[in-house]
Amino acid sequence: MKMKVAWAALAVLAVTATGCGSDSGSGEGSGKTTITFWDNNGGARTPIYQELIKRFEAANPSIHVEYVGVPIASVQQKYDTAIAGGDTPDVGGVTTSYLANLTGQQALEPADEWLAKSSVNGKLATSMLDSVRKTVPDGKLYLVPGTSNMDVVWYLKDKLQQAPDTWDEFFTHADELTKKPDEYGYTIRGGAGSIFQILAEMYSYSGVTEFFDASGRSTVNDPKNVEFLTKMAGLYKKDTPEADVTNDFPKMVAAFGTGKIAMMHHNLGSYNDHVKAHGKDKIGAFALPTGPGGKRTIVANPVDGFAVFKSSEHKDAAWKFVEFLVSHDSNSYWNQQTGQIPANTEAQGDSWVQGLEHLKTAVDTLNDPNTQVVSPPYYLPQFSSITKADTEPLFQKVLLGQMKPQEFLDTLAQKLTDAQAEWKKATGG
Repeated sequence: MKMKVAWAALAVLAVTATGCGSDSGSGEGSGKTTITFWDNNGGARTPIYQELIKRFEAANPSIHVEYVGVPIASVQQKYDTAIAGGDTPDVGGVTTSYLANLTGQQALEPADEWLAKSSVNGKLATSMLDSVRKTVPDGKLYLVPGTSNMDVVWYLKDKLQQAPDTWDEFFTHADELTKKPDEYGYTIRGGAGSIFQILAEMYSYSGVTEFFDASGRSTVNDPKNVEFLTKMAGLYKKDTPEADVTNDFPKMVAAFGTGKIAMMHHNLGSYNDHVKAHGKDKIGAFALPTGPGGKRTIVANPVDGFAVFKSSEHKDAAWKFVEFLVSHDSNSYWNQQTGQIPANTEAQGDSWVQGLEHLKTAVDTLNDPNTQVVSPPYYLPQFSSITKADTEPLFQKVLLGQMKPQEFLDTLAQKLTDAQAEWKKATGG
């Protein structure tokens, strides 16, 4: 009987010890440190990360990475729930579109000191680093950039032989390339996702470099922005299909895929759709044109990268994994698979980037010291709702002639101004 009790006690102790080892992040019985990584867009990107994790673990045999793919539609909610429950990952994929929400909950570890001593210091795109720092009140680097995107105008080379450099040239081409009844120079995105695209177009025309002036008022209704929107809305039904008023991304891409439309504004992410429809030799892309001021101005797309969570018990291993992901070879591999812009400047020079016309255009534009980059207020909690549900129906009214461009932009500007004031009050800014 005494022997049975003794063995039972040892069994309990063994189970307890194993449980503690697992919770602390050590691989069970392996002596490895386990870190958890959440992919913020799990699915198509999962095999890419699985390959990179395999490479990382081969180079770092004392570290095991546990991969968790999170659907992009639910990632913000999952992070919020994890923070509230004290169960965050060691490393998470994060974008600037919800970075401020995470830093507002003091969930992330700043990367500034780590980067200063890292082998990737000086090898990450300055424009992406700046965009990250502008997203948070204290200007710190809570996200290490891995990739970004850029808005371009896609065009069919058999219809447009030379890409326009100015918006005036663009409007001329849109008119000349329209041949009724079923060929059009352009297609407008009037449905879901329309507001970010029109913002990118307006600021590239006006050359305004800040979303808010010194007093905190939105610059969205700047006279030059109103001027541009009036011109763009004037294309509707004249040089664009009438169905454009409800265009979301799939509809817009499908319309461009018919070969009846010469130009379409989107970002680099639709490249494969266009190749499938037309073949890679028949499509081209140019950066959004310049306005009357002649200065190239682009609105920054969200920067996607990696953050180490403050609650991680294995920060050294977590940072080592982040460093690996944004290193030359890894960052090049990831972006080649996804067709986006590498954050690592050495990767930007790789032959696969230089060999793709649209990517080379984007990289050259972003790295041009004369390019002005406008950072949208992704840090505003209401920014997403303001630029989607709140104003997309109003933009449709502009296209239909039921609302003046000035009234629309005044409404949008007031919503952004109010949100900015509320945010400043909440953050003590």
